[in-house]
Amino acid sequence: MMLTNMKIKIAIIGCLSFLMVGLAQAQDGWNFPDDPEMEKKARELNAAYNDYMNSEDFLKAKAPLNWLLVNVPNLNEALYINGVTVYDGAAKQATDEAEISVYQDSVLTIYDLRKELYDNEPQWIVNKAYYAYQYYKSNKDKIGIVPDLFEKAIEIHGKLEPSQLNAAYFDAIYRNFAYNKAYTPEEVIEKYEFIMSKLDEDEAAGANVASSRGTLDQLLNAMDIINCDFIEKNMGPKLAEDPTNLKLAKQIFQYAIKQKCTSSDVFLMALETIDNDNPTFTTSQVRGMRYMQNQEYEKAGELFEKALTLATTDEEKAEIHWDMAKVHANLGRRGQARSSALQAAELNEELKSDAYSFVGGLIMSSATICKGGQSRVKDYSIFIAAYNAYAVAGDSKGMANAKARFPSKEELFTEGYQVGQTINTGCWVGQTVTLASRD
Repeated sequence: MMLTNMKIKIAIIGCLSFLMVGLAQAQDGWNFPDDPEMEKKARELNAAYNDYMNSEDFLKAKAPLNWLLVNVPNLNEALYINGVTVYDGAAKQATDEAEISVYQDSVLTIYDLRKELYDNEPQWIVNKAYYAYQYYKSNKDKIGIVPDLFEKAIEIHGKLEPSQLNAAYFDAIYRNFAYNKAYTPEEVIEKYEFIMSKLDEDEAAGANVASSRGTLDQLLNAMDIINCDFIEKNMGPKLAEDPTNLKLAKQIFQYAIKQKCTSSDVFLMALETIDNDNPTFTTSQVRGMRYMQNQEYEKAGELFEKALTLATTDEEKAEIHWDMAKVHANLGRRGQARSSALQAAELNEELKSDAYSFVGGLIMSSATICKGGQSRVKDYSIFIAAYNAYAVAGDSKGMANAKARFPSKEELFTEGYQVGQTINTGCWVGQTVTLASRD
């Protein structure tokens, strides 16, 4: 995967105000050489590089600064604070690519020298990491330095501040993966989840992390490492070993939704873990629907019953009654299926047409089990009940099919019935209908 072919455009952070690397204030503890000549030269060159730096002539400032760093390295910490400013400025002003690279490397070297002399890495490790990110994010050979530095900052401080740096950190991971395949997919996901957890902490503390979250998701998608096959083969077995691993179950659930892998056994396993830990209307309903897909209707019914106890609106209750209607129908419980369908219609007007068509279908499919064999009129009367349900639904095709199976005028006459009389259908349908003929 070549970085130049990646469709995603990275625009992370820009110029961060946290990088307080401007002019150093006067530092205590100046250590000028005892030798008069060396002291004189050190004072002259210290004044010279400061003058150049103050006038932003960084290319000229680096020569006197370099002499001081080499010959009087412990002169004052100001050399290292200002050294970053000088060499970063020189890198920006230089035009030769080789020189630019040298100056950028020098910035990081100055931080290393400062650590050796002053042992105060926590004060500037974040700045060093961000400079490395700016310099090396497009450098295949050096990009690996960047995530290591961000991770060092996290090791020292527990997290990255400001929070926006998390996006830069994951971008460095993304680029190192793209350039060098530096991580396994599992390692990438582990880092992604860790950074997301830190963003959650920052958000809880009041930070706006929406942009950083969006960047992380875009980068993870661009890596193209999480797909249905990966979820099935890499994440599924781990959850099977530890079905109580809620964190892993939530990861699988989220990734499966994104990748549209919700028909897999792994998704169902994750859903079971989540729902058992903290059932919600949605988890219980979706879990029930998955059992329906697997034709495990008794299990589906149990989950829908649980979802019904968790429903908070008429619309949600209607959905569950509609789901239960299908469960009952598949288990041959036609009367209960009708009751559930009609409850759904009562709670949600939008379901009315479908529910009554469903009831009409239940009745139509009951011809054999409701056939008494004593009276054709009574046996055919269930089709009048079906017709009535289809009529409420506005289902003209269903109405036509039902009417085609009404008793004929001859059959009514033969059994002593007339059009307009009423009769009870009997069987589970149990409705009193007004007789009509098909002809």
